[in-house]
Amino acid sequence: MNIHNAQQAVDEWINQHGVRYFNELTNMAQLTEEVGEVARIIARRYGEQSEKESDKYADLGEELADVVFVVLCLANQTGINLEEAFQKKLDKKSARDHDRHHGNSKLK
Repeated sequence: MNIHNAQQAVDEWINQHGVRYFNELTNMAQLTEEVGEVARIIARRYGEQSEKESDKYADLGEELADVVFVVLCLANQTGINLEEAFQKKLDKKSARDHDRHHGNSKLK
């Protein structure tokens, strides 16, 4: 599935299962909440914090998918073609950072 198709699938889901999109501010708050859930898993599973018993079965992939879903909602409701925007960003980063990381001694 490409980004365009994902945006379309989210829009179809909202129209079939939701009443409407939450407003942009609500979705921004929702995105923050979902990113926090990803951060909690990573901090406890890969960081120095111990993992609580209740967190051991949390699905990082599912939480990342929640983040993507809300991002796609925000793109849809603000008229952003995320596939075009992402390609533009990738092109910009590729030109700007072509050799940047190869010379970073911290990454060796």
